[in-house]
Amino acid sequence: MFQSVKPGLSAYADMPEKARASVKKLLEVAKSTVPRVEWERTPVMLKATAGLRMLPLDKAHALLQEVEDVFDDSPFYVPADSVSIMDGTSEGVLAWVTVNFLTGQLFPNTKKSVGILDLGGGSTQITFLPKKTTERFPADYTARFSIFNTTYKLYTHSYSGNGIKAAQLAAIGALGSKAPEGKVFQSSCLPKNYKGKMSFGGLIYKVSGKPGGPTGYKSCYKEMFKVVKGVIQEPEELEDSWIYAFSYYFDHAVEAGLVDEAHGGAVRVRDFRKRAKEVCNKVSMYNPDYPFLCMDLTYITCLLKSGYGFEEETVLELTKKLHNVEASWALGATLSYFQHFSIV
Repeated sequence: MFQSVKPGLSAYADMPEKARASVKKLLEVAKSTVPRVEWERTPVMLKATAGLRMLPLDKAHALLQEVEDVFDDSPFYVPADSVSIMDGTSEGVLAWVTVNFLTGQLFPNTKKSVGILDLGGGSTQITFLPKKTTERFPADYTARFSIFNTTYKLYTHSYSGNGIKAAQLAAIGALGSKAPEGKVFQSSCLPKNYKGKMSFGGLIYKVSGKPGGPTGYKSCYKEMFKVVKGVIQEPEELEDSWIYAFSYYFDHAVEAGLVDEAHGGAVRVRDFRKRAKEVCNKVSMYNPDYPFLCMDLTYITCLLKSGYGFEEETVLELTKKLHNVEASWALGATLSYFQHFSIV
């Protein structure tokens, strides 16, 4: 069973007590899924990701304390350190474990594996198994991970602040500004007469188009390029790998009509670029249900092309589920946890 709730915990940064209801909702799902006789020996854990990593420590800890209190009141088994903030490297590695487990690649001496691209709101991850050694990569771009009696030396990196929400706010100078009252942040990625709001990390920012300035794909790409240039490193060896992309890559491809929500599918980098141009440049393509689609698709295109250096013909397998199991770090975290822990 996979269940998600919105918004994420970071949205309650200034009212941590409201995070309780969000967690309780998930625990109710767990209670309805796990047989009652198993509750007291079923461990419950929470691993927070980039949304909390980007908050001031005191605010993040206040949220985690609320979660701990809810867990303590639950009928489930609460192990030590059951509530924590996961680092970005673990997020990428565990997502890699999930996808490779579900595609049948995790077996001893595997020569074939799947690379993964994960795009969240606050951070983005890339993880793959290099064909050669990882020794030529910087230490913070590699990780060793053991599972099922095999140790993998992975290329992995988490780019904090380059998740799609954080990067877009950074591109227009809004990120970290405390969303001042009355301040409107303008973007070339929005129609000239557009006025709306973006929310991230518990803050709401007023945004608009540029009535007297440029709009369209080229101008939008320049904005997005500012937060990719010199930050995202071009990886070696991934070009000819089998690459799965999920989270916001998948969600925005669905909004753009590039893949079907129920089945996902293969998309080339040029498909993202082409649709970004259409949405940004053609008034007829504007969809009021997705006012930020030009911005979303352009950032994804910029990240893939100018960041990771993928060719136009590079194919990404976009998916939300594999064998009806969610493609995310959660399953990988569960598999890893049960390797080192025995319930008695």
